[in-house]
Amino acid sequence: MTAASELRTVTVSEKGQVSIPVDIRRRLNIRKGQTLVLQVSDDKLLIAKSEEVSKKMKDEFEHLLRLSERSAKELWENEKDAIWDSA
Repeated sequence: MTAASELRTVTVSEKGQVSIPVDIRRRLNIRKGQTLVLQVSDDKLLIAKSEEVSKKMKDEFEHLLRLSERSAKELWENEKDAIWDSA
């Protein structure tokens, strides 16, 4: 189940800065000094906590990591290639 979306407005400062409203910061546990990731898709801007993005990327690429480890193991344990070790 997805959470209901919420529409809010903020004003961009002269320096291009925006403030995240305090109730949203509290709900999402966004703290001072925390790193956020900005993603631009067409004319949309998505802001996410960097640790959440990192976790999601790791989860999404876990199967590729397992596949590459398995492939490397098969290559290293290939007896036909053992000739290269005897040179």
